[in-house]
Amino acid sequence: MLLEVENLSVTYGDIEAVRNLDFLLDQGELVSIVGANGAGKTSILNAVMGITPIHRGRIRFDGRDITRLPVHHRARLGIRVVPERSRVFPRLTVLENIMIGLYGLPKQGSVQGRLDWLYGIFPRLLERRGQLASTLSGGEQQQLAIARALVSEPRLLLVDEVSMGLMPKLVDQVFELLGQLNRDHGLSILLVEQNAMASLKISHRGYVMETGTCGYQGPAAELLEHPKVKEAYLG
Repeated sequence: MLLEVENLSVTYGDIEAVRNLDFLLDQGELVSIVGANGAGKTSILNAVMGITPIHRGRIRFDGRDITRLPVHHRARLGIRVVPERSRVFPRLTVLENIMIGLYGLPKQGSVQGRLDWLYGIFPRLLERRGQLASTLSGGEQQQLAIARALVSEPRLLLVDEVSMGLMPKLVDQVFELLGQLNRDHGLSILLVEQNAMASLKISHRGYVMETGTCGYQGPAAELLEHPKVKEAYLG
């Protein structure tokens, strides 16, 4: 098992954002954690990355306990995050933004080879590699944020609310891209999303959050047909 999270609780003062959560992600899986705004989804992702301290619980990555490991050590193990609303560096060029994804990592292999691979997936970034990131459209900035995470060749990609702020057409394109990365390149992905329909459609399994706890879990195809899930999240 690539990622194992046991009895995870995250608190902010007296507020318990996540309570007693268990979930798993195997090598090569795409797993979605879906739910309404405020359900605790981003807190889960930040806990896995080490950005948010946990109140209790245990996190294992590829069999290793990383519960107390600092963020940069987790990054070196191959965990990368695509933050909510892309969060690129607006005054840096597209290429400079991508290269930031290599910061602090040992220079192994051909960086140009990685760039060529990324530009094959994101041809628009190749066209705009010398432009400032601030000049990109919202969809292009989302592509850039994903490329910045991928340049380090991660073993696990954490993706936070990738659809937020995007037009419906761009949302479809971004989800198709994530599905392609998982399907064609074997990338393990943990995706947290309010857009339950789109995320579950490309996932192997899913967890449905309800104010800090997991209400439902199972194969994504079954969750898409679950009456309660459909009523609450799918319409």
